[in-house]
Amino acid sequence: MTGDARAGRARTGRAQNGGDARSSRQRQWDQHYAEAHGGLFGDAPNEYLRMIANRSDFAPETALFLADGDGRNSAWLAGRGVATTALDYSAVATERAEQRDRAAGVAVRRLCADLERWMPGEAETWQAVFILYLNGPETLRRRAVEVAVRALAPGGWLVLESFSVEQPDRPAGILWSLDALSGWLPGFRAVEALSGTVFLNEGIRHYGPTQIVRYAGRKPD
Repeated sequence: MTGDARAGRARTGRAQNGGDARSSRQRQWDQHYAEAHGGLFGDAPNEYLRMIANRSDFAPETALFLADGDGRNSAWLAGRGVATTALDYSAVATERAEQRDRAAGVAVRRLCADLERWMPGEAETWQAVFILYLNGPETLRRRAVEVAVRALAPGGWLVLESFSVEQPDRPAGILWSLDALSGWLPGFRAVEALSGTVFLNEGIRHYGPTQIVRYAGRKPD
């Protein structure tokens, strides 16, 4: 995957998220990752990622992960030979992800940047974009989808899994609705668009019966 100067600045200087401008939410996630023993959400890759990666029609050569955390998902896909880029706004998570990459012997291009401000360069695209368990206000969720659409090459895959608005123990205002998501993706061809119950086993923060949304779709050619 080729990079541009804007992305390179985000990776090396980490200035977009640094210094006094860091939000309290960013500092909170830095603390979560700093205090975690092992992976904050486990060390194995997300099950839906593995399911999609094993589809007979899924064969991207490049992939982008948004809000990738400490790298368990992107490192796994990179290990399958996909040229992988990953974005997260926690510097601590990004450093842990880099440690994970070295331990696994994989190379992931990692950007520490704020998703609410970051956009790929105009000539920079990926054949798959993943959004896995990014929750937050509608402005953040919609922004993530807009970035994904911009980042995708024609015919590329958008893959999302996250908590559904039906999840009882989390505020509905930060969760995903399949109807809303589909409305943000005009022209996309849905390959899978499901909501329901799965048993999560991704560390202590994601464990047990959970109401989720799963979406895999392809950008128009």
